[in-house]
Amino acid sequence: MKYIKYSKYVADPFDALSAEDLLQLLQDFLLESGFNERFQNFYQMDPERTMENLHQALLEALRQQGMIPQELLNELLENAKNYRDSQLSQLIDKLLERLAEEGYVTIEQPHPNQGQVNPPATGNAMGAEGQAKFELTDKALDFLGFKTLKDLLASLGKSSFGRHDTRELATGVEAHGSSRPYEFGDTMNLDVNATLLSAIEREGLRVPLELDYKDLQVRQCEYQSSCATVLMLDCSHSMILYGEDRFTPAKKVALALKHMISTQYPGDTLHLVLFHDSAEEMPLSELARVRVGPYYTNTREGLRLAQRILPRQKKDMRQIVMITDGKPSALTLEDGRIYKNAFGLDPLVVSETLHEVARCRRNGILINTFMLASDYGLVNFVQKVTEICRGKAYFTTPYTLGQYLLLDYMQKKVKHIH
Repeated sequence: MKYIKYSKYVADPFDALSAEDLLQLLQDFLLESGFNERFQNFYQMDPERTMENLHQALLEALRQQGMIPQELLNELLENAKNYRDSQLSQLIDKLLERLAEEGYVTIEQPHPNQGQVNPPATGNAMGAEGQAKFELTDKALDFLGFKTLKDLLASLGKSSFGRHDTRELATGVEAHGSSRPYEFGDTMNLDVNATLLSAIEREGLRVPLELDYKDLQVRQCEYQSSCATVLMLDCSHSMILYGEDRFTPAKKVALALKHMISTQYPGDTLHLVLFHDSAEEMPLSELARVRVGPYYTNTREGLRLAQRILPRQKKDMRQIVMITDGKPSALTLEDGRIYKNAFGLDPLVVSETLHEVARCRRNGILINTFMLASDYGLVNFVQKVTEICRGKAYFTTPYTLGQYLLLDYMQKKVKHIH
């Protein structure tokens, strides 16, 4: 005989939390840049990508927001040693499963051959051996960029914005201007009424009406320029020194800029360049994993890499957006060796960096610098950079960086073209 067992329904205190809410709670943890571990060895394995650490981060975020019911907190305090067997632990595991089910994280189970000795991990290796690990998906990065962009625009009092408008007219899909005769190469956005009237004026009103090439009239719309941007992000050690995390806000702004370009300016392109002892192009999908390291600041090498990327984009405008807090302190020599000097503004490093800035100007590349420091020597250096390339310099803080950068990006094209 079949039996059905009934039990008392116990409501899940976290039912109201969506996967997006959970991701927002974990935002600071997922985008952390090394500030909280700045006294540890830079070359150790990154412990933040294990599911256990993700579990602890969500527990702490829920506790800080006051979302954990008091009875569950009391249970945790009374039996902290057996936390993994508690109801609270099981509820948080279910929340993490929801993140995976909705495609915001992917979970990698531990390798079955745990007893084998694996080669030491380098760079951005994740977690300890034998523990489940996780990776953020593109969907999660896109959501984090959207939330950051929304927060930044809210602080600006903006709700929406469109593409980069200019004062020029061109033929396109959206018609805002008067019609003109068709020219070879124009978009065939035909003004039917004007075309028929031109034929009638030429031959009179009769049937059939013969159209000639010179009768074709096309509608004009506002010309919207396209832009290729390289975001140069300083990941030297100074970005987390002096009691302030400057790198995490820079990463958030980069995510917001990526989301804004992909949704509002589909004709634009964005590439990410990290500069430190040297420089490297980093896929935007890997932005959340980027951390600072024990590096100097090789600004010249970042500019050289950006100049190799931008000509390939074939856009109306080419620009470099540089976010940094330090003076150039490293230089790649002709033989490949890296010359370093962290004491003051080294004349050799500064002169070679300014020569690269001048080369950017000759190639028609605009440089806008967002400086997260205001030392006297740095101010003079950045002013010299803006003087050479006719760009702009913003001396901002990590809290106002996003507002300045987004406003500058939305307004730059009109000012640059005209």
